[in-house]
Amino acid sequence: MPPSLAVFVGGLAGTGLRLALDTALPHADDGFPWSTFIANLVGTFVLGWLAGGLWTRPSTPAWMKAGIGSGLIGSFTTLSAVMGAVAILDREEATALAALYLGASLVAGLALAAAGLKLGSALAHRPMPTEVTDDGATL
Repeated sequence: MPPSLAVFVGGLAGTGLRLALDTALPHADDGFPWSTFIANLVGTFVLGWLAGGLWTRPSTPAWMKAGIGSGLIGSFTTLSAVMGAVAILDREEATALAALYLGASLVAGLALAAAGLKLGSALAHRPMPTEVTDDGATL
């Protein structure tokens, strides 16, 4: 399968999952954006898990990395949604909540990405990578 087609299909699936999550967890403009928070935390953990495990295997095809990483997870999680939620909270004069949301997103996101890398490495029975490189094969 061509990587571009895998990204397209993964993007459709990720967008559908994101819409389902946003529908299941709606919030007011001045409320904590739980759906975006959860989507980004789940996405960072899964991406870390994949990068630490499945993607370290030479047999993992480039189309799978592109379809799941850029397509599925890329469309499910978005930095623009985080920034949009922060801007809306600030506009609604919920500045403290905006700061809490942004800080929690950064701290929890980094922690879950690291946990995902560690779990993926352990499941793949390989040492945890000290850096994740991309030679362009997934694009």
